[in-house]
Amino acid sequence: MFRLAPSILASDFSKLGEEVVSLEKAGAHLVHIDVMDGHFVPNITYGACVMKSLLGKTALPLDVHLMIEHPDRFISDFVTESTEYITVHYEACTHLHRTIQHIKSNGVKAGVAINPATPPAVLESILADVDLVLVMSVNPGFGGQKFITSSIDKIKYIDGKRKTCNLNFEIEVDGGVQVSHTRELVTSGVDIIVAGESVFRGGEIEANVKAFLNSVS
Repeated sequence: MFRLAPSILASDFSKLGEEVVSLEKAGAHLVHIDVMDGHFVPNITYGACVMKSLLGKTALPLDVHLMIEHPDRFISDFVTESTEYITVHYEACTHLHRTIQHIKSNGVKAGVAINPATPPAVLESILADVDLVLVMSVNPGFGGQKFITSSIDKIKYIDGKRKTCNLNFEIEVDGGVQVSHTRELVTSGVDIIVAGESVFRGGEIEANVKAFLNSVS
């Protein structure tokens, strides 16, 4: 079984607290926090203050995805009692091993993400050190993009390395994921599915979450 991590980037920010409560009620497993700086990606979203506004509103763990340059400067800002993962991008980290250790030193699980144009083989030297590998299935920066089908091959490659090397990291996918993709993603090795627009679409949060969760039952 996979875990569902709805991305609040697609939520109605005028009632963010209510919508996160709806996610929890429907059975979502994590809240995905997309942080963009307008430099690493061509969009600006929100920072730690918005994320921290959710503390006390939900018991769901926070899955923080830093799409930013120089992430080491900001890691501590996103460390809370609810933070389960902080994920940084391979493409944004000059000293990736150091950054991963920095995250772990704060008592948080560490993840590494790769963009669609980045081959998964670049991660081989870091796989033994991470808790999570995030495969971007769209080019990061904006929600509502179409799922890049070649991401499936990347996921299978990473899952193969995990099995061959007897490693325990989780595999997450983020970008354009619809309910119709779920079964193939899970079969390919995905443990966590990030979904934004497809969860918050039409304001039918609980029904959309349940559609994901029931799609592989």
